[in-house]
Amino acid sequence: MKVLIPNKKLKQSVEDEKGRRKQYGVEMAKKIHLRLEALASAEKLSDFWPPHSPPERLHELKGDLAGVFSMDLKHPYRLLFRPVHALADNPATGNLPEIEKWRTIDTVEVIAIEDTHG
Repeated sequence: MKVLIPNKKLKQSVEDEKGRRKQYGVEMAKKIHLRLEALASAEKLSDFWPPHSPPERLHELKGDLAGVFSMDLKHPYRLLFRPVHALADNPATGNLPEIEKWRTIDTVEVIAIEDTHG
């Protein structure tokens, strides 16, 4: 799967190992690296099906963050991303089962690393 990080500051802080450690600490830097590698190694988002399965616990958020996906890092932080040019974004796919929507996602855009519960 293709993983994009359009925010220059976020990109610098997660792509460089030294930058990750400085910004987030050693343990979280390792988790960020593992999650980005897992995403890049997947063919489609459906490779992470079923949602909430360990260790990533990948799931789509609801409410104000609907359409954004969350992946566990070091508690309470999450890697947040959204699909890019996916059929899942098309309102016509609203009747598709969730797994079918996940099968359409082959490119994601990392938007943040944050505590979504705080």
